[in-house]
Amino acid sequence: MELFDNMMLGFTTALSWSSLLACLIGVTLGTFIGVLPGVGALAGISLLMPLTFNQSPTDAIVMLAGIYYGSIYGGSTAAILLNLPGSVTSAVTCFDGYPMAQNGQAGKALAMTTLASFIGGCFSIVLMMAFAPPLVAVAQSFGSPEYFSMTILGLLAASTLSQGSPVKGIAMVVLGLIVGLVGTDIQSGVARFTFGQRELLDGISLVVLAMGLFGVSEILINFTSLQQATSRQKVDTSWKAMWPTRREWRSTSGSMARGSVIGAVIGILPGAGAAISAFIAYSVEKRVSKTPERFGKGAIEGLAASETANNSAAQAAFIPTMSLGIPGSATMALLLGALLIHGVQPGPLVIQTNPDLFWGLIASFWIGNLLLLILNLPMIGIWVRMLMIPYHILYPCILFFICLGAFSARNNPVDIFLVILFGLVGYGMKLLQLPAAPLLLGLVLGPMAEEHFRRALLLSRGDASVFVTEPISAALLGAAAIIVAMSIRASLRKRRQVKAARQAA
Repeated sequence: MELFDNMMLGFTTALSWSSLLACLIGVTLGTFIGVLPGVGALAGISLLMPLTFNQSPTDAIVMLAGIYYGSIYGGSTAAILLNLPGSVTSAVTCFDGYPMAQNGQAGKALAMTTLASFIGGCFSIVLMMAFAPPLVAVAQSFGSPEYFSMTILGLLAASTLSQGSPVKGIAMVVLGLIVGLVGTDIQSGVARFTFGQRELLDGISLVVLAMGLFGVSEILINFTSLQQATSRQKVDTSWKAMWPTRREWRSTSGSMARGSVIGAVIGILPGAGAAISAFIAYSVEKRVSKTPERFGKGAIEGLAASETANNSAAQAAFIPTMSLGIPGSATMALLLGALLIHGVQPGPLVIQTNPDLFWGLIASFWIGNLLLLILNLPMIGIWVRMLMIPYHILYPCILFFICLGAFSARNNPVDIFLVILFGLVGYGMKLLQLPAAPLLLGLVLGPMAEEHFRRALLLSRGDASVFVTEPISAALLGAAAIIVAMSIRASLRKRRQVKAARQAA
């Protein structure tokens, strides 16, 4: 009964004309911000926050939240159509979304992305409504040992993202860890591998790396291909062609269920983020699939899992932010700053002191996700028309937006040269058939693993046994050991099959 009363209060607040307008403006602007390469939610909220200064606290947080999860929706569009991830969260979408576009299924990929995003977001909203207090308790139980063990599990799972040899995947993870060392040491403040360049003190931007490895390298591949076409193939954007078939619904239902759970669990952990959840959900889906060789070539299950996970995590990230006052990312920190500007103190008492704001925000998530579904499905045909633009017109525009996005992310001109450098690296990796996904995840998880490893050792006075004496940490390390054992077993089985085939021949 109490939950019903709270939701009635929330919808009464969210369905007011001012909150509805704020939600509509937020998700619309967020969608277009997500489509632009390199801009992302952080830059979008930073630029648009002054618009909320004259609004009520509830309308302000509703609009900024709409920009946040709206940009997560929109970031997948360029990833599917152009292999150009607008943010790190949409990088996993490139793995199977872009091959689907190349196979003439761009409309279906965009439709599945929209539907999976809606389902993932709704799942986390239900969790926020019913289980916010216990989920906060779970988040509070994670300390540095648990975070380190979780990153180790993610890094080992990253090696399974690669096609072919797991050794190549592990090598790319290590390369990502090395790239993640660039910048200022978080413990001592010493500059590492910056080569005297002040612009590298903040490290290598994830957006720059993602756009270089996926966007610029794809342009270079097409320019040097002997089979370069003047325009792309026509895509059927009728509802019948875009809507998933009954067989596709059956094959993706489990993927979306697993992705929703993974995204929600990781989303409530401060500092984890939607990008990690998308990588892990994709890795899990590939592991449980009976045909893992399809992943990376247009498997709709991989697309559904990653999109459900990153949107589920994006919504769940509001749980520690609103309930504990702990921002899980720079974007969440901006939202906390907006609350403080409007005189609202985030933390455990926000539900009691500002119930209309808290439950109004949750109710606005339902409205915002429904608006995104209504806005995005009819616009699929418009986005797909981008595929009909000739290469000689499309690619210079893409490069312009890449350079603009790389610069605007941190106002750092060196990032423009870095994105070109990583584009050349990505081009060479594609020629050598080296996977880019593990490298990207190595950069995402590497700094986090180092920070929590050193912090855990400091708190335990150098006792490394803390990683196995803590139950959650030990369980995560056990899962990592299982992954290693399964990989070794699969490698040995493949080797025996090859040997048996040679003997039979």
